[in-house]
Amino acid sequence: MELIQSSFKPVTRRAGLVALLIAAATFAQLGDAISGFGSDTQATDSYIVQASSLAEARHLALEAGAAITHELGIINAVAVELSVEERARLQIVDGVRVLSDAEVTTAGNGGKPDKSTSSDPATGYALFTEASQLHSQGITGFGVTVAVLDTGSMSHVSLNKDSWGGWRYLAQYDAIAGELLSEVNMAHLGTKRGGTGIYNIDGSGHGTHVASIAVSSAKGDDGHYNGIAPNAYLVNVKAFDDQGQGSYADVIRGIDWVVANRNKFGIRVLNLSLSAQPQSHYWEDPLNQAVMRAWDAGIVVVASAGNTGPGAQTIGVPGNVPYVITVGAITDNYSPDAGHDDRLASFSAVGPTYEGFVKPEVVAPGGHILGLMNNSTAIGTAHPEFHDGGAYFTMSGTSQAAAVVTGVVALMLNAEPALTPDMVKCKLMNSARPAVNSDGSLAYSVFQQGAGMINAYDAVYNWNYHCANRGLDIAKDLSGEQHYGGRANQAADGSYYLMGLDGYTWTDDYSQTDGYIWTDGFVWTDGYIWTDAYLWTDGTTGVDGYLWTDGYVWTDGYIWTDGFIWTDGYIWTDALTETMSINFWVPQE
Repeated sequence: MELIQSSFKPVTRRAGLVALLIAAATFAQLGDAISGFGSDTQATDSYIVQASSLAEARHLALEAGAAITHELGIINAVAVELSVEERARLQIVDGVRVLSDAEVTTAGNGGKPDKSTSSDPATGYALFTEASQLHSQGITGFGVTVAVLDTGSMSHVSLNKDSWGGWRYLAQYDAIAGELLSEVNMAHLGTKRGGTGIYNIDGSGHGTHVASIAVSSAKGDDGHYNGIAPNAYLVNVKAFDDQGQGSYADVIRGIDWVVANRNKFGIRVLNLSLSAQPQSHYWEDPLNQAVMRAWDAGIVVVASAGNTGPGAQTIGVPGNVPYVITVGAITDNYSPDAGHDDRLASFSAVGPTYEGFVKPEVVAPGGHILGLMNNSTAIGTAHPEFHDGGAYFTMSGTSQAAAVVTGVVALMLNAEPALTPDMVKCKLMNSARPAVNSDGSLAYSVFQQGAGMINAYDAVYNWNYHCANRGLDIAKDLSGEQHYGGRANQAADGSYYLMGLDGYTWTDDYSQTDGYIWTDGFVWTDGYIWTDAYLWTDGTTGVDGYLWTDGYVWTDGYIWTDGFIWTDGYIWTDALTETMSINFWVPQE
């Protein structure tokens, strides 16, 4: 099953019949592609379609293919029978409200949920990143499958089903055992008739927490979704044990399964909230090679930067892969309504990489993040003070920040299914908001915050597509024909700088500065020139005399801080038993 590629742009204002038909055709094609062609997604439920007038409501409902059962002129609405796809088509049209019959009790009710009956606390990060604005426009991750490779997941209604009550949990794969544990009956996908048995295979709790941040369909007591992409499909891959430990072989097998099954399940995004210390150049690491192949296959890979900050050159594997989206963490400092005191989390790993690339690309909320977790898991048992006694647990880390970005990527692909991974990365970076001081200078180095804090709304509606991974050729990189380095270098005084950007230096410091703001008005010199790559003159390792193709020369005797951490000619074991783990526990920030 190949995904339908389209030039569809999100519809934010009603642009007439043509725009609606284009959107409708795109959603219909995408729904067929994801659900496996011919699956039973035509089950309908009763809804109210409300517009500016009865005639408008009737016209839009008929254009979407809905069957009208009642005309409700008193509230400028029609009662209709809608399938999941038909509802999605209507929800993207501005000024149109689609409500279940049960939600409308009087003409002025507004369909607001009864907060007093909610059993889910509000998480807040959907509001913080402005993903909630997209939810209100019908952009909820529908039609996009997210794969989470982690410690597994528990069965929970907000993970198993989307916000409409339709089944969306597609498969569970155990990469440790090499076994497919569960797979959805495609006839049940998107319906309320139930799916397949989901196993509680997360003895750690980390995988469930990460998955819920990305895709939970629960609504908090503030009326907003708790997950960033509440209607995305979910695939879960277990590659780590109850203690969060695994091997390179298990993780690579998990990635291999995701790539092999990407078309079957429509997998567009892969979350890797895990980390290991680099032991070679990025292109020599077998795990990184698997990650690069996933990216080359059209899967957007989101990796955590690691919890090894705040010192320079602490980015872990696979976050050191130049192609992928690597995510650092910020915290709201326990004051979500006051943006002036947000700051970079002290544990968030920092670039540059040993090959000179700026990492992370972006930062996202990663401090005291609320997500699903059973209190009997290893993490829940070790830190009971952070469990609410119900189903939710508070945890900090770049794992959580990566999960937020994974959800945002699903929203972007929902809005524009034809985006390539490089396009997604560009739009995400180009719409990010760096932290700046009152004088407009950067509050944090580009090596600490990348392009800045993500903004989901701006990422969806940003039309810059070609600013990321310039100068890189992943096919040649994988074949060994060429390898690449970034613009970062280090001066004799130990400060880091970006070649080609005069005056930019950073002296490896971490500061919990107050008084800065996240701004979208900061313009990077020469349009993200720091994302450009250069060829290595050869594939060898060393510490001096590297020659860049445009004439840049690293000074003789140049040595990175702490030197290269691997020995010349590092040999990987035949069984790939090298240790890999989820990001380790850090104090709440």
